[in-house]
Amino acid sequence: MSVAGLEKQFHKASQLFSEKISGVEGTKLDDEFLDLERKIDVTNKAVAEILSKATEYLQPNPGNALIEVGESMKLMAEVKDSLDINVKQTFTDPLQLLQDKDLKEIGHHLKKLEGRRLEYDYKKKRVGKIPDEEVRQAVEKFEESKELAERSMFSFLESDVEQVSQLAVFIETALDYHKQSTEILQELQSKIQMRISAASNVPKREYKPRPIKRSPSELNGVSTTSSAKTTGSHVPMDQSCSHGLYEFEPENQGELGFKEGDIITLTNQIDEN
Repeated sequence: MSVAGLEKQFHKASQLFSEKISGVEGTKLDDEFLDLERKIDVTNKAVAEILSKATEYLQPNPGNALIEVGESMKLMAEVKDSLDINVKQTFTDPLQLLQDKDLKEIGHHLKKLEGRRLEYDYKKKRVGKIPDEEVRQAVEKFEESKELAERSMFSFLESDVEQVSQLAVFIETALDYHKQSTEILQELQSKIQMRISAASNVPKREYKPRPIKRSPSELNGVSTTSSAKTTGSHVPMDQSCSHGLYEFEPENQGELGFKEGDIITLTNQIDEN
């Protein structure tokens, strides 16, 4: 920031501090301006709220359009919640049960089969060194475990229709979610287009600045009048004059010093102040 910029910031801070301390009110703005400022503030807050939740769906149109976008986002959130619930009930829960029950049972049979296979192979190598009954029992247990494991795997794989049906339900649920989301967004798009069309047909207004009303005390300590009103003055009637409200000591070259009550004839006006 430049030196001039720092000076401006300092002057603004000094003025604000002075108003806070003295209680003197600053320049008041008209109601129409304040109403515009309030609407801009409300719009700014609405934009920030929408951006934080659904930036990609934000439409650059203030006011009610932002409300409609927010309501559509809320509907889509509700549809998404419904998707989560349906998928859990019809797909993930049955799939979790399949893993916790059927697949776990198959894993148990396979693990038991592996243990009995190892025992059988060990005793088979020691035929003649161990009783034949132990070898026979090891063979029977191995074959029993093999049959149980094989039967459970076969039954599981034969039920693939049920598993594919669960997958189909999942796809159907996801498709329904996207259909509802599409309908919501299409309806929102129609509303936004209607607002754009309506806004495009509204005649454009031209900005007309209004002059700031200044009190006499704001005009550098002097009160301007159209003619001299002080008794005994010899100011020409066709020249404007000012009446000193207080004593002013010049501080810079070119400034005019005056005392309270002095009549100052205005010989030349360089601007409206």
